[in-house]
Amino acid sequence: PEVTLGDYKGIEVEKKEAEVSEEEITAEIDKAREANSRLITIEDRATEDGDTVIIDFDGYVDGKQFEGGYAEDYTLVLGSHSFIDNFEDQLVGKNLGEDVEVNVTFPEEYHVDELKGKPALFKVKIKEIQKKELPELDDDFAQDVSDFDTLDEYKADVEKKILENKENQIKREQEDQIIEKIIENAQMEMIAAQTRQMTQEFAQRLQSQGLSLEQYMQFTGLTPQKMMEDLEPQALKRIQSRLVLEAVVAAENIEASDEEIDKELENMASMYQMEIDKLKELIGDDEKKQIGMDLAVQKAVEFVVKEAVEK
Repeated sequence: PEVTLGDYKGIEVEKKEAEVSEEEITAEIDKAREANSRLITIEDRATEDGDTVIIDFDGYVDGKQFEGGYAEDYTLVLGSHSFIDNFEDQLVGKNLGEDVEVNVTFPEEYHVDELKGKPALFKVKIKEIQKKELPELDDDFAQDVSDFDTLDEYKADVEKKILENKENQIKREQEDQIIEKIIENAQMEMIAAQTRQMTQEFAQRLQSQGLSLEQYMQFTGLTPQKMMEDLEPQALKRIQSRLVLEAVVAAENIEASDEEIDKELENMASMYQMEIDKLKELIGDDEKKQIGMDLAVQKAVEFVVKEAVEK
């Protein structure tokens, strides 16, 4: 499609500075502490919210046991809300070895029809109480979870990484704003395509996670037609972005050098675990030209970002 560029230099974007608060650093470190926590057995107190309990339970509806309502040595975190209604709340304040009667009501939207909205009685035995113990926030912790010797060095690295992530996020947002404005300023033919390719890309991502596109549609209730409709706005945006960036490439005579193309081929060979010479044998002139254009388009993104004006 033919593209007539409007203004693409000096696009105004909102100026943002990445900042990291002490709370964000603490939250990130707390995640590492949680990941490295351990459970210790408690015998001298009653259960508390947040404890992990090992229980046996037996469920009854209308005085009868029901399918799926029985388990032994079940691990449950109190306060996780993984059980129905206020089941977990009724286990707080109970002692090791205690037999507890828990009364709950199944929700109306429960997935088993015969249990929807039904009151139920669970006979529960508390067999073990465990408490999560977080590691001390000291140099030893820093050495366990990082390559640093001291807690101060580890904190500084956490802050640096959070800052880098925020800066990258701001950069991506600014790139999107700039390209969006260039699209608004340009004139081009509209295309209702690309959705099939995006569907194939999505199917490949699912497959890498061990799930087929058909299974995904069964789980979500999506139909192929609905998926294509949902992808159309993204597909159109991708096409528009590509077209205006290719127009910028042409307007500014942006090119990828042979060295840059060779470097990209080396990256591809590494990704596919192939010898570079073998890959070059498989890459034809058209493919090599396309790689050059892809690199030039990326250069165009860097160009319009550099030319943009923060306000």
